[in-house]
Amino acid sequence: MTQPVFQTVCFVGIGLIGSSLARAMRKHGLARHFITLDISQAARKTAVELGVVDVATDNPAEAVAEADLVVIGAPVGATQAVGEAIGPHLKPGTIVTDVGSVKLAVIRDLMPLLPEGVHFVPGHPIAGTEHSGPENGFAELFEGRWNILTPLPGTNEAAVEKMAQLWRCIGSMVEVMDPHHHDKVLAITSHLPHLIAYTIVGTANDLEGHMQQEIIKFSASGFRDFTRIAASDPIMWRDVFLNNREAVLEVLQRFTEDLTALQRAIRWGEGEVLQKRFTETRAIRRAIIDAKQA
Repeated sequence: MTQPVFQTVCFVGIGLIGSSLARAMRKHGLARHFITLDISQAARKTAVELGVVDVATDNPAEAVAEADLVVIGAPVGATQAVGEAIGPHLKPGTIVTDVGSVKLAVIRDLMPLLPEGVHFVPGHPIAGTEHSGPENGFAELFEGRWNILTPLPGTNEAAVEKMAQLWRCIGSMVEVMDPHHHDKVLAITSHLPHLIAYTIVGTANDLEGHMQQEIIKFSASGFRDFTRIAASDPIMWRDVFLNNREAVLEVLQRFTEDLTALQRAIRWGEGEVLQKRFTETRAIRRAIIDAKQA
């Protein structure tokens, strides 16, 4: 147990990430009082029954009025609506953060709605599972994983350090990054793989009935991995692609060009081209394992 970093924390949206963060903060004694603001009655009920939060409400004023930390875990597309709901009720000195995998759009939609004296420190924990909902959260989700903070220049340094301290206390490694650079990096490491997974599984779903049954019955590890990724929250990922479209389209164009080159190599029997490419990509996997991110 450590000394509380915050007195009262409010989670706007209590899904997998929010409930895991609440559990981790409670486990390490990082806050005294836990509240959630969520439009889902079922999520509110579950969060209280499981002891994830102390209070659950759908009233923005009641939720954030006393909070010194507000964690926004709603879908990226709901950011502006969230800001409009909570902005008028935030007290000076409150830190607002988020956990979305897109940063420029969140900053664009939220910053103008925060009152003076409130500190916005956008964040993105590189952690998750294909499951959603407060019942699927667990305190160890962030241990050994990176959390990227993307504060704008001029952000209160003490607020940024306080957020970094919070994430380190629950076992995360912290990186501070420019939000534009973050969105480009995540377009290749996260967003494109999800888009490919949704496409491959969607293609399989469009096959004739008997082929679908055989695909499920004889799924090899590669296809199983794609189905795990493609089982992720569809609303969250819809919003990710719509709000990081420029970076995703840029990296998707490069991927399409590379895929065309491999298609040509297969057509013309260019085994040395395929082997060279496959050898290069093995090194990436080894590097991820060495970095303990596998």
